[in-house]
Amino acid sequence: MDAFLKRILRAIKLETQLYEEVEADQQALPQALAVVIFSSLAAGIASFSKGIDASFISDVLGALIGWFAWSYIVFFIGTKILPEVETKADYGQLLRTIGFASAPGLLAIVGIIPFLYSIAIVVSSVWILVATVIAVRQALDYKSTGRAIVVSVIGWLIYSIIRWFFWIIVS
Repeated sequence: MDAFLKRILRAIKLETQLYEEVEADQQALPQALAVVIFSSLAAGIASFSKGIDASFISDVLGALIGWFAWSYIVFFIGTKILPEVETKADYGQLLRTIGFASAPGLLAIVGIIPFLYSIAIVVSSVWILVATVIAVRQALDYKSTGRAIVVSVIGWLIYSIIRWFFWIIVS
């Protein structure tokens, strides 16, 4: 457990080497899954401060589906549409690195303090996006951070549109 907690802290600190490590560690998928779950639970707990009715089961399921979808979209864009010459990756590498990139979402728990809710959500969301750029750069073996930014943002936009359409259909 100590090694897992250290990995989470290293992911939050945006340590490039951590993302290389989990990219290569095929046994890290359960840990990445746990990070995604814990991050979504932290945001759900924080939402209580605003009186938002958090459904933990649907929030966690949504986070897991989102993690799988965003990882696949980024994998497809990064390996098929915008690869670099050195790009060699599989979907599992993106799942592991993007899963750990959600570690800054744990900081959303600070939002349980009512006047800090909005700040905690915005800061943790931006931090997750920055971590995702690092995760993508490492998993896709990009030399260019700019390319990792483009792939991450395009992936996020496509995922957000799909999620929005799904929300409209379900509502």
